[in-house]
Amino acid sequence: MIKSLVIALLTLTGSLNAVITNSMSEEPEMVPVDVLFDSFMKAWNIKGESLAVMDHNRLVYAKGFGWADEGRRERTQPGNLFRLASVSKLITATGIMLMEERGELSLMTPVFGPFGVLNEFDDAITDDNYYLINVEHLLRHQAGFTTKRGDPMFSTLKIMEKYGLKEPPCDSTLTRCLISEPLDYEPGTDSDYSNFGYLLLSMIIEKITGRSYEEFIRTEVLEPCGCFDFHIAGNYYADRYPGEVRYYPPKGAKLSPDYHGDGSQVLRCYGASDIRGLAGSGAWVGSAIELARFVASVDGLFGIPDILTRISVNRMTQYIDDNTSPLGWLSVTPDGEWRRTGSFAGTNAIIKCYPDGQCWILITNTSTWKGSSLARETAGVFVQAREIVGGALPSAKDLFLTPR
Repeated sequence: MIKSLVIALLTLTGSLNAVITNSMSEEPEMVPVDVLFDSFMKAWNIKGESLAVMDHNRLVYAKGFGWADEGRRERTQPGNLFRLASVSKLITATGIMLMEERGELSLMTPVFGPFGVLNEFDDAITDDNYYLINVEHLLRHQAGFTTKRGDPMFSTLKIMEKYGLKEPPCDSTLTRCLISEPLDYEPGTDSDYSNFGYLLLSMIIEKITGRSYEEFIRTEVLEPCGCFDFHIAGNYYADRYPGEVRYYPPKGAKLSPDYHGDGSQVLRCYGASDIRGLAGSGAWVGSAIELARFVASVDGLFGIPDILTRISVNRMTQYIDDNTSPLGWLSVTPDGEWRRTGSFAGTNAIIKCYPDGQCWILITNTSTWKGSSLARETAGVFVQAREIVGGALPSAKDLFLTPR
């Protein structure tokens, strides 16, 4: 009953993005944090970034740094939207766990074969190991796919050339192409990070629910969390959403071929890859503050109702061993520290949840030459920031309660 009332209230009041501003986090005790993250941004030549900090599901700090769009002279605010890259996988995994709770599938549900969800593709299979893949294998990157020869989700032109395609493949065409090749290992016996695996999870959601992936996740996962301004990304600057930042390559980066194969040259962050086609593996756009709200709804802590049962939250954050990926999260530690990162051209995002109830989220709109390794640098700055504030986060503040 309480959960339903909270969802109804959030639906009426709308997105946090429209009302939370930088001035709301101007606290004396947080000035050293401001200085630290401003210095981090400048050290890595980042145009703009957004930081959100929670303490036991209270949003105690939210700040934008630098430029949301330098050409338009727009400063970054907490409500600006950013591409979330592989942070999207946590959202997709939550949708899968919700469907399991509803009895629509189980983690043992086969993906292919006579009883598989996606058995309409069985005629393309040449390796019987595909019939061993289940939903959990996809969630844990154990399905047998590999990126040793390149990530197919970011190699559209090579895929088109290899399979004789005249246009970028849709998800069904890409699936038929890729599953015609043998797996690199028997499902469940090894692990290799796979964006394609999470595309298949997106397709499974669509097949079972009869709804688009975006619609299902928005209405059944995000909106019940109080997140109303998430979208599936566009590929070009002209496709940006209201409030979305501009993305920037690292200084000195060269142009790349457009993924359509029309011969044009583009910035890598605007047209070199089919970002929208990543779907549940990396296509979501959202703000740091609404992302914080989502995390607060799947973390098992008191204060904000979770949209999943405690059993599902515990399964998603269970530490098994260093070689086994958790469900949706990138990594968990035995002492209860959770991490989810995302990175591609123009975007770096990281979520760190700590055993003491704090959660730190940073999203940038600029690539660096560190690539995905920037997440390690960001995690190091989180350590410094936590040392600066100790337990002195603004104790009486909760920006989630900002009137809307």
